[in-house]
Amino acid sequence: MKTELNYTQAFQQLQALVKQLEQGGIELNELTEKVEQANALIAICEAQLKQIEKDVNKASEPPKAKAKRKKE
Repeated sequence: MKTELNYTQAFQQLQALVKQLEQGGIELNELTEKVEQANALIAICEAQLKQIEKDVNKASEPPKAKAKRKKE
């Protein structure tokens, strides 16, 4: 699995896997592989969302809080 995927790419691939699972389009012997792929895609999405949350929180800090954090 490519770890260079951005959030949108990972989410789209995850949606496609879920659709395959829901439609029963996956052979039983492929199921474990597909579940592992889904878990990897979920991890990519979660990591990118956490990073975005940190960036947003950092950007929305009042100027005094930013200055104080730089001193520490």
